[in-house]
Amino acid sequence: MKCQILHESRGRMRVRMNQYRMTPGQADQLQYYLQAVKGVAKASVHERTMDAVVQFLPEAREDVARALAEFDYETSEAAVPEHTGRELTRQYEDKFFFLLVRRIITRFLLPMPLRTVVTAVKSLKYIAKGLESLARKKLEVSVLDATTITVSLFRGDIATAGTVMFLLDTGGILEEWTHKKSVDDLAQRMYLNVDKVWIRTEEAEVLIPIDQVEVGDVVIARTGNLIPLDGIVTGGEASVNQASMTGESMPVRKGEGSAVYAGTVLEEGELAIRVGKALGSGRYDRIIRMIEESEKLKSGVESKAAHIADELVPWSLGGTALTYLLTRNVNKALAILMVDFSCALKLAMPISVLSAMKECGDHRISVKGGKFLENMAEAQTIVFDKTGTLTHAAPTVREVVSFCGNEEREMLRLAACLEEHFPHSIANAVVEEAKRRDLKHEEEHTRVEYVVAHGIASSIGGKRVLIGSRHFIFEDEGCSIPPGEEDKFDSLPRTCSHLYLAIDQVLAAVILIEDPVREEAADVIRALHEQGFTKLVMMTGDSRTTAEAVAEMLGVDAFYAEVLPEDKAAFIRSEKESGRKVIMVGDGVNDSPALSEADVGIAISAGAAIAREIADITISVDDLYELVTLRTLSEALMSRIRGNYRRIMLFNGSLIALGVFGILPPATTALLHNVSTLFFSADSMTPLL
Repeated sequence: MKCQILHESRGRMRVRMNQYRMTPGQADQLQYYLQAVKGVAKASVHERTMDAVVQFLPEAREDVARALAEFDYETSEAAVPEHTGRELTRQYEDKFFFLLVRRIITRFLLPMPLRTVVTAVKSLKYIAKGLESLARKKLEVSVLDATTITVSLFRGDIATAGTVMFLLDTGGILEEWTHKKSVDDLAQRMYLNVDKVWIRTEEAEVLIPIDQVEVGDVVIARTGNLIPLDGIVTGGEASVNQASMTGESMPVRKGEGSAVYAGTVLEEGELAIRVGKALGSGRYDRIIRMIEESEKLKSGVESKAAHIADELVPWSLGGTALTYLLTRNVNKALAILMVDFSCALKLAMPISVLSAMKECGDHRISVKGGKFLENMAEAQTIVFDKTGTLTHAAPTVREVVSFCGNEEREMLRLAACLEEHFPHSIANAVVEEAKRRDLKHEEEHTRVEYVVAHGIASSIGGKRVLIGSRHFIFEDEGCSIPPGEEDKFDSLPRTCSHLYLAIDQVLAAVILIEDPVREEAADVIRALHEQGFTKLVMMTGDSRTTAEAVAEMLGVDAFYAEVLPEDKAAFIRSEKESGRKVIMVGDGVNDSPALSEADVGIAISAGAAIAREIADITISVDDLYELVTLRTLSEALMSRIRGNYRRIMLFNGSLIALGVFGILPPATTALLHNVSTLFFSADSMTPLL
């Protein structure tokens, strides 16, 4: 496509596309096309000016130029997300523009008689809101707004009435835009992120890309899996967590004939689902509705601010009446009526929280609601799962120790065949090792059963095959060590995690998993201590020997080994009962009860789907320092909210005093009050860090 280079420097180029008009969809296509070019660090496209700004490595200059020359909207492919937020931004930019144009025309171009009529007509919606509030026997901010505008109109002060309504409209658009943008960003992060799914064919189960699934295909979902597509259950029975779709707190039992929805999580069991809708159908809109209706978006300070704002309305009205009775001066009375604390409190507080949530997203931290940032700032105890959290999310297989004369490669192949159905860091390690050794593990087993936090059971060639923890293999299932191989078993290194494989109740192999501690983990633990956490605890299902070594290396305050999921949840419950706010950080299916029990559940993004679904906050797998950033952001947010409260009360109180003493006229106090509201709101949108 033809384009013109407007400006170029080393590693940066601004070009203008040679076209008459660019739609938001075309801008998205071009932006994501350029971002996919090798060597491009960042690309942004501005559809109004039809400009593209590309930042790239100096050596990639020719590749960028070639990509621009070859680009075509009809043939050039780009992986554009279903929702980018560009349309939303365009919509509210247009709203601001037309609001400003209407204000300029009304204020400066219309003759006074016509301006009076237009202002009076526009005031009707504000007066109606005030009357509606009174009809419900409530004195809310809308009553103050209606009273201010009505009094101004009766006094013939058209300029003040118009200014008040303009500022209220501007503040309303600003609040709505910020809220919708934050909700939109949050919904995008909660949107379904599944690359491949298992489908059942006549021959076997096959793993295919999700975009190749067609309506009518049968998809298999097992414990811990995200249900990838809407459909009807054709086989199996399971408990499904539908909180993301319906808000139900308890899992729902699903069996043959039941409807299931994309994005819900299978907590226990297995389902065969006949796909009823194509990828993405309706899910995004359902998430948007769920977020908007959820009380999770309200932090305690937001609710408190809204409550205080409404409580102050009667005082403002009473102060207006009292001032008039004492002074018989309408201007002094209006000075109170024109200024209230409610607008700024109700606007600045939610914007502070939603902007903080958006800033968290910039740091690859997804937060589902403002109250979790508040709890994060106030928490004293933080509990860590070990595997995949304090240790790397990608552990590796160090060795396969076989028993009963079994062949090592065959045992690894068998383990991978079972583990690939239940993605977890340990399972992924087994599957990856089999892939590295070029071991093919086609489906040979019958139905796979997953026992949370214990292991997997199946049947291959008529033999019962088990893989899982020591507790599961030897205590729950009663398996035995082959006679004469006890010394070999006892000599297994304790510094590794052990995954036990048994066939027909006899130990067949032990897979030794190296689970190295994250390089940054000790520094993060130290930093969290410095940030005010007084109790940092590590809990793991691993052996005490392994757990003790890791705990000593990291410097945690306490550790618990060989624990079950219910043990983690019980510990968190006891901490909360003692009056402490508790954070839980985990990544697996077995962490789900604890994540749900904690004041704030934090999941690792590469962990199990159910952990991410239940968690209140999700952080990137790459860097635990994001926990430190999250705590810093949360404390900065609470500091900003307290500061906003003090500044709003002081500034508006000063305006009232200046008006009552006749220093400022009502129109000026109204203008300064509304401008300050927008200032506090705009300031609340600035980055915390």
